[in-house]
Amino acid sequence: MAAEIIVNMTKSFPGRLVLEARFGLSIDPPAILILFGPSGSGKTTILRCLAGLERPERGLIRFGAETWFDGQLGIHATPQVRRLGCMFQDYALFPTETVAGNVAYGLAGLPPNEREARVEEALTLLQLQGVEAMKPAQLSGGQQQRVALARAIARRPQLLLLDEPLSALDTPTRARVRGELRHLLKQLAIPSVVVTHDWGEALALGDQMAVIGDGKVLQVGTPQAIFNRPKDADVARIVGIETALEGRVRESVEGLVTVEVAGVTLHALAEDGVGPDVFVCIRAEDVVLAPGSAGTTSARNQLQGRVVDISSMGALVKIGLDCGFPLSAIVTRSAVEDLRLSRDMPVTASMKAGAVHLVPRRDATPSPHDS
Repeated sequence: MAAEIIVNMTKSFPGRLVLEARFGLSIDPPAILILFGPSGSGKTTILRCLAGLERPERGLIRFGAETWFDGQLGIHATPQVRRLGCMFQDYALFPTETVAGNVAYGLAGLPPNEREARVEEALTLLQLQGVEAMKPAQLSGGQQQRVALARAIARRPQLLLLDEPLSALDTPTRARVRGELRHLLKQLAIPSVVVTHDWGEALALGDQMAVIGDGKVLQVGTPQAIFNRPKDADVARIVGIETALEGRVRESVEGLVTVEVAGVTLHALAEDGVGPDVFVCIRAEDVVLAPGSAGTTSARNQLQGRVVDISSMGALVKIGLDCGFPLSAIVTRSAVEDLRLSRDMPVTASMKAGAVHLVPRRDATPSPHDS
């Protein structure tokens, strides 16, 4: 059986939520787990319990053959014993220290020669050569992120814990850097747990994802599987994306990207650092339906399809479509009646280019049809 992290714990806060977390993560081979959920759902508390900074009331946390916490036996290993690398959302860099000084923090117990070798190794791996003598304020957001990650890995941890690692970056930088972070984490070959509430980061970074809501782990699986098939309405509400499909960018001209999904062509707005392999993400509320062939519309994307499912969501109705790939739309009950929607009915699904979101997919294998 492959080695893994086992988490089965309960942590309560008087007058607030009771956190119950149960999940596993492969450490051989190393995997990246996303803890995904809204603010206040408990995901950062799970990270702090893994780090040994919070103590659960009961349960078990194991890392391979090591027991980090056992409520019944009274075991609670310190953060130092757990040999972790931690990266916080504000990066927590020391403003008066140089890049090299920040990376060397935590290595004070090593001989000087080994400490210098560890710093140089981390700086080289994170491509920070040439900025060793700079202070954090002199660096870009992406460089600061890499310094924080270099400091976390310099100790050669057996587990990386990253709390909202991209939240300090502006939106354009975040979109570019998230793909770079995924590449770095896989290159490091260290199992990692990443806290985020951003679905783009979840898709771009994660091998596995645990959806957290009100202190409970609601669903565990690959990010794409969860976005495509949330197990219930609570998970669907938290993830907020009903369609997430693998695609390939074919062309980018004057700010408009042509992307192919299962042989179907879609148009999206161009973003920096995206392509050629992407996840194509579409919110159900951005899909407009019309019976039969499309009428006059300004939407760039007009897909012919048929209705395969109609599901009540209270005041709204979720329509499952087959447009050459699975697609979801959310409409009102009155729209169902006005359009006379029924199973197997032919429809046109329209969406604007700005409603088709592209997220980098870095680990794709080349298609045999691609030269």
